[in-house]
Amino acid sequence: MTTSVDAWAWSAILVVITITIHVSGLAAIALVVPRFWTEDVSDRKTFLDTVPGAVSAITAIALVLAVLHGVEALIWSIAFVRLGVLNSMADAILYSLGAMTTVGSGIIVQLPWRIMGAVESLNGVLLFGISTASLFSLMTFLWRTVSSRRWRINNRPGK
Repeated sequence: MTTSVDAWAWSAILVVITITIHVSGLAAIALVVPRFWTEDVSDRKTFLDTVPGAVSAITAIALVLAVLHGVEALIWSIAFVRLGVLNSMADAILYSLGAMTTVGSGIIVQLPWRIMGAVESLNGVLLFGISTASLFSLMTFLWRTVSSRRWRINNRPGK
């Protein structure tokens, strides 16, 4: 028989897995971004040295974060089906996305498992908060770097 302790245990495991995936994805992004934006100023300005370049990079990274959120919701969905909480993957994905975004889905699960929806909502709030903070930090870095490079390129001695 399933108990609320089982639901709490599975929820804790899923929170650890999804936060680890999310932070790993953000770490990969943080390692890649500086390779394209450095303080070195060459004579040649590239697309990445422009505001549209920075906007394109932020958009691409936001899409990567959206995919990460989707993968994390999918992991919860798989758990819901494997644990017998929900019978179909379609219902599990709908329930999971509803819980993760705190919108809800209208799907009701059996009492011992209901705590998982609440914990997934908390997990979603944490993941979206981490994404928001990371995007803000990235945007600040890119705007500062692009502005600094543009100023140094335009105000170089001999120009």
